[in-house]
Amino acid sequence: MNIPLEDDEIAFLSGRTGTLAVVRTLGHFFYLETDAEEIVLFTEDDDLLVASTFEVGDKAKRGLKCTLFMIREMASPLIVLRKGHPASPRLKTVVSVGEKTRISCTVQAGTHPEQEILCGTCDLDGVLVLSSPGGAEVKNFAGVVVTEKFL
Repeated sequence: MNIPLEDDEIAFLSGRTGTLAVVRTLGHFFYLETDAEEIVLFTEDDDLLVASTFEVGDKAKRGLKCTLFMIREMASPLIVLRKGHPASPRLKTVVSVGEKTRISCTVQAGTHPEQEILCGTCDLDGVLVLSSPGGAEVKNFAGVVVTEKFL
């Protein structure tokens, strides 16, 4: 499925137990913070920020929109926790940046510096989000997609 995304739009992909949100990076750069280093991630206009939460409904959408706004518009860093970190189970949203994101229900939230994998609920397991000119291509997803104004 192809999802066109304007610069000021966000797409919500809703499953039964979790929600994903997708916005274009617009070529911004992002800081990825780990225990050991700070990495600068440079992106192309059509690369994507993908956020995942373990909730559904309006509260989930507001939280995802806020998270992506803080990262893309206010340059908040992406934080990667070490594996086994006690805060991992308390994370409400997790985010990846790049041209490809695969959702997995078998990884620990917030502990993956590689940006091609993102923690998600079991009903979103295996969803693949790929950048495409002017939007996103989504594979292995049969839920509901809603596009709204982001800014």
